[in-house]
Order: sequence, then C-alpha cells, then structure tokens
Amino acid sequence: MKFSKLLLIALSISLFASCSSDDNDDPKGAYDNGFFILNEGSSDVGSVSFSSDDFTSFTKDVYASANGSDLIGGYLQNIFFDGDRAYIISGGSNVINVVNRYTFKLIAKIDSGLANPRYGVVKDGKAYVTNANTYSYINPATGDTDDYVAVINLATNTVESKIELNATANRLILENGKLYITEPNSSTKLLIVNIATKAIETVEIGSSGDSIEEENGTLFILRAPYSGSGEIVKVKLSDKSISRIAFPESLADLGFMDIEDNKIYYTAGSSVYAMDINATTPSTTAIVNSPASYVYGFAVENNRIYIADAKFDKDSKAFIYNLSGVLQKELAVGVGSNGFYFNN
Repeated sequence: MKFSKLLLIALSISLFASCSSDDNDDPKGAYDNGFFILNEGSSDVGSVSFSSDDFTSFTKDVYASANGSDLIGGYLQNIFFDGDRAYIISGGSNVINVVNRYTFKLIAKIDSGLANPRYGVVKDGKAYVTNANTYSYINPATGDTDDYVAVINLATNTVESKIELNATANRLILENGKLYITEPNSSTKLLIVNIATKAIETVEIGSSGDSIEEENGTLFILRAPYSGSGEIVKVKLSDKSISRIAFPESLADLGFMDIEDNKIYYTAGSSVYAMDINATTPSTTAIVNSPASYVYGFAVENNRIYIADAKFDKDSKAFIYNLSGVLQKELAVGVGSNGFYFNN
C-alpha cells in the first residue's frame, strides 16, 4: 500500500510538472513566436506586419488590428524591446508608440521631447534614442550638428533629459555602459557616449558609417558610400584600434550588414554574401540573388536570411531564405518595408 501511494503521488507530481511546463510554453499572445516587418509608410502613417516562424499565421497590419482607428504615425524607423513591451519609433510623427509586444495593444505614446527620432536601445529602465533633429538626408549640410540622444524614463514614458551630440547621429548599439553611434552620409566619425557621465568621444572611421554590430569585443561597422568602394571598419573596444576589410568595386553597391554564428552577412545590390568573421577579404560569390529591386531591410536570424524589397507606391515584399539561398517564403507586406524584428 505504501509503495502504491508513493507511486500515485509521484505520478501526480509528474503530471503537474508536465502541465506546468506546457503552460509555460504557451504563446504569450497572438504575436509570439514570430517576427515583425516594419513598414515605413508615408509621412501620414506606416504599419507593422507579422508572420509566425512557421509562416502559418500572417497579419498585414498588426497595429491597426489591435488598436482600431488609432494611428501609429508616419515614416516608421525602428522597433526596440524591453521586457514584454515594444517601442515603435515614428520619425515622421515624432512619437514612440509603446505596445505589448505579444498583443500589440497600445500602452502609451511618448510624444514630447523628440525631433526626428531614429533608433533606440534600453538599459536599466531607460531608453536611449537618437534624434536627427533638423538634419536633412536630402541636404546633409542642413542641421548637421544639432542631433541628440533622448533619455527616456520607461517607468513614466517621458523624455527626462537630452545628451547633445554636436554631430549627426543614426544607428546605435550599447556596450558596457557606452553608446556607439554611427553618423550618416558625409560625416566621418564614430560617436562614443558614456551614459553615466555624458562624456563624448569620437573615432575617425570614414564617411557613410551605417550598420553596426559588436562581436567578441570588436565593433564591425559597414561603410557604404554612395559612390566608390565601401569597407567594414573593425574597432577594438579595449583600445579603439582600427583595422579594415576593403570591398572591391564589383561590390560597390553595399547596403546592409548582419553578423550571425561567426559569419558576416552583407548585401550589395539585390544580392547577399557571407564571409567568416575572421576573414580579411570579402567573398564576391552571392549566396542569394533576390528579385528585390533594392534591398531596404535586411536581417539574418535563426538560420534564415530576411530581405525587404521596399516599394513606396504600393505594398512591399519580404523574402525569407535559408542559409543555402533557397527561398522559404514570400510575403506581401506594407508600404516601404525597412526592417525585421524577432519576437521569441
């Protein structure tokens, strides 16, 4: 009898643990276990599309589906996450929409203290968002020194301070308490901002620094000038020493870079290339030749390559490939698709 009772108790505990484990694996909302496609849209309104990882579920405009007639804003630029929240930057409307990342229900709008916001990161309850301010990407000579980083208190969803940069600012990453910010177009510096002291350093890297990644204590920055050959600039964080990987003229039309599993993936024209992270010369053999007229968004994640073919007069398309270059899925998304964000 004692053995039977012990066995019954053990089975009950096992079943309870199994059910608990299954419950923990349940989706947290309709938009769990998938990826968002950010669609820039126009000055009036953009959109966010969603696909599940297995492609069985797709919603073309998740914000409208979740929030009815409320407008997300125009010229959507970036999404960043913190916990169960997603922050959607609308550069055209000077607003950041705060939503639940699994349901996309609106929580709050951050709509003051921003001027052409671009990209954001989070640390210790605060968001750091680059603001281009009066900078014109059509005429870079206009407003090229008034950019700043907005420091946002995420508990109150308000801009509590600004870090004036006296420079232009675009993409950024956060490493060891410092912001590393690339400058667009003719600007030639990497900005380094200590978020504790607000002190700013610069490193000369050359013009048109754009995509930026960190791996093993080294920054990888893709320089993609409008004319001439580009390069990857490698900046060692410990001493700020620089090395470079030059690209040949045959890859002059560089676009984006991402790093995944010790490989550097980069785009030139409508094609994707890859090289080992320790390589000193780039590969010129494409692993993907996409039908995109122009790659406007790019990511490599979970053994897949994601490409956005942006259209501004009609809906864009997103193409998803495996790492061997075989097309897995083509999606019709919103106008001006420019980025992929993964929600797992």
